[in-house]
Amino acid sequence: MSTKPFLLISNDDGYQAKGINFLVETLRPVADIFVMAPDAPRSGAGCSITSAVPLTYRVVRSEPGLTVCACSGTPTDCVKLALGEVLDRRPDLVVGGINHGDNSSVNTHYSGTMGVASEGALQGFPAIAFSLCDHRADADFTPLRPYLVDLVMKAIAMGLPPFTCLNVNFPLRPRFEGLRVCRMARSRWTREFERRRKPGGGDYFWMTGECIELEPEAEDTDRWALAHGYVAVTPTTLDATATGLIDVLSGRL
Repeated sequence: MSTKPFLLISNDDGYQAKGINFLVETLRPVADIFVMAPDAPRSGAGCSITSAVPLTYRVVRSEPGLTVCACSGTPTDCVKLALGEVLDRRPDLVVGGINHGDNSSVNTHYSGTMGVASEGALQGFPAIAFSLCDHRADADFTPLRPYLVDLVMKAIAMGLPPFTCLNVNFPLRPRFEGLRVCRMARSRWTREFERRRKPGGGDYFWMTGECIELEPEAEDTDRWALAHGYVAVTPTTLDATATGLIDVLSGRL
């Protein structure tokens, strides 16, 4: 049996996307890999699951140390299906990405890439998600290569506390200033829809919008790190409890 670490990898851009294939080829020399990824793009899927139609998957690539499967469901479905029904070996790490696009700040909540890491953490596994701030299908992931191997191996070696995962975002630059561990910035999307007219009459809405920074001067956030050329590593907790309000509410309700 192989002595390499075993990785479960998924994404939200689909198994054919350049980002996930770059990630797989970068990590193959240091790990055994099982990919269960959507059969088509599922961007913005967050932690959604499929409940109205059956799930299916098929093996599209099988080589020593690497299996790639395409699944009809969401990124979260992919992780659930792989862990619950397909794998006969426990992963050392669940990995999401590499996403084509920024998943920092508020985007964390919408991201299917983070849905991969979140589901991994919910199932009791160390988990990490990678994103590059470049939406292009032919994005250049080359500058990420040494960081990917280093962060994956360190995440496996140190482990992570229960119900936590790492959200790693790379700025769109040919080289990086370094790495910063930082918190999630506060931001909000606005003007999110563009009204358009159907050729036969009637309106429809096309998603667009812009992200508004709510604390642009804060220097301890993922958005600041990315704007200044740093790789942003944000430890993320899945416990949504507003602990600071527990005592306040207990005294007033």
